Amino acid sequence: MRYRPAGSVAATLAAILTVTACGGGTAATPGATPGGAAETVAPGYLALADDKLPAGGALNFAVHIDSGAATGLDPQLADVATSWQLMSLVYETLVTVGPDFSPRPMLAESWETPDPTTYVFKLRQGVKFSNGRELTADDVVGSLKRLLAAESVWKGQLGPVDKVTKVDDATVKVTLTKAYTPFLAALANVPAAILPMKEIDDKSLDISKEMLGTGPFKVEAHRQDVSWNFVKNGHYWDSGKPAADSLTVTIAPEEAARVAAVQNGSVGLAALGNVDSAAMLSGAADVKVASQATTDFYYLMLNSLNPKFADPRVRQAVNMALDREQIAAVALGGQGKPTGVTPAGLPGSCDPATLPSATGDGAAKAKELLAQAGVQNLSFTLTIYATAPAPAVAQVIQQNLQQAGVTVNIEQMDEASWSGKVYGETPAKFDAALSWFAGYADPGMVTTWWNPEVAGFSKGFMRPDKELNELIATASETPAGAERTRALAEVCAKVDTDAQMIPLVTRPVALAYRADLVSPGLYATEGYGNLLRLVADARVKRS
Repeated sequence: MRYRPAGSVAATLAAILTVTACGGGTAATPGATPGGAAETVAPGYLALADDKLPAGGALNFAVHIDSGAATGLDPQLADVATSWQLMSLVYETLVTVGPDFSPRPMLAESWETPDPTTYVFKLRQGVKFSNGRELTADDVVGSLKRLLAAESVWKGQLGPVDKVTKVDDATVKVTLTKAYTPFLAALANVPAAILPMKEIDDKSLDISKEMLGTGPFKVEAHRQDVSWNFVKNGHYWDSGKPAADSLTVTIAPEEAARVAAVQNGSVGLAALGNVDSAAMLSGAADVKVASQATTDFYYLMLNSLNPKFADPRVRQAVNMALDREQIAAVALGGQGKPTGVTPAGLPGSCDPATLPSATGDGAAKAKELLAQAGVQNLSFTLTIYATAPAPAVAQVIQQNLQQAGVTVNIEQMDEASWSGKVYGETPAKFDAALSWFAGYADPGMVTTWWNPEVAGFSKGFMRPDKELNELIATASETPAGAERTRALAEVCAKVDTDAQMIPLVTRPVALAYRADLVSPGLYATEGYGNLLRLVADARVKRS
């Protein structure tokens, strides 16, 4: 199989827009509120940057957390989506994903798969790091080998890589020990970014403290928990990008502060978490809120190393009692969707309505399972982080389980303290915890985290299940199609009955922006938790 780009993304979008315009009408931007003039967008996009606006100017974006210092700046060791989003401004991968989740060229301009275990990448020519040095095949080979040798969560997503070799100055070959369907999708995330290996090897760069990449921006300044200042990478390979001269990322932990910043125009864009924020902004002049679907999903961790949840019948009882439709409707304002372990919305994902936990009277079945396990008056603490909408999700879980006679006490913490309690000790000290996973671009990728021997981070609260691990491996090796869909359905059912990590509902996100200040680009659905994926296209509106 061979992949070669049929044309530039910009050319494709231009063609779509031309056809739409000739149709004599406009389509309202999906998920955008309040009104204003309707916008015509291409399929798969909530917004497209207006390339008729002049380049230049300063972008300002507000987020809730600065994870840089806490996790370090080495992208291969980054294990949270907030870090990936920030690092994507500087680092790039061999491939990226389009709005339909299909792999698209980035630093590799094309690739071939002569057989199911061989990938041959042709590298884009003329690419330079922001220090002016040209990207080489040695950087690519060295980066992938470094990732495979690192204590990185992401190396488990790359699958059974056997060898990474330089064919010539413009070609790199990756050989797998067996077929692995999600391989290209795994290469599309920031931890698989191509690094400046010459500078790393000669120790002129400490990549844990300084970022140096081929991406559209470079770091100018950073004040922990205050702001990041990025400026245009003058050596960037994609002509005309980034459109803006600079980007400031402001850290504003309180959502009310981010809402106020958009309202008063001190920032042009802001990430939102609270489902009520759109209503808060409904009367604000020139403010739009784009609600982006994602493959991300919330999940409930039940610590099976804790005696309370060692019995699978107890875990299954908790799972049975959960009303995912209610969680989506009440906690997420109808924006999320019930999901199994394969994220709802991705091709080949299972239907959560067919899972064992979704059949019949959940509360009654939960009580029956608890009785079989000899458990009376079950009570446990649910540890959550304070960022919205996690508290609302936890409250619906609490109400659901109350119907089954289970008492849930909610423990709310700041994100750093929560992370330390949930992931910082082995065995973990919590009873249950709420979190979310990025769902990525292939339905089998996130299932990898249900194997604690591969994931690593879950060893403190999760017991390995040999049958489940074998099902996950089979689904990963099976080519896309009906057979793989069946294999993934088996994984879904087993995860549902295992109930150590329980998938709940997809996690929508929202971007508020000042339509009078900025013209952004935004996919309708995102798989890697990155609202800034198209920020290099964004145009600043200036009077």
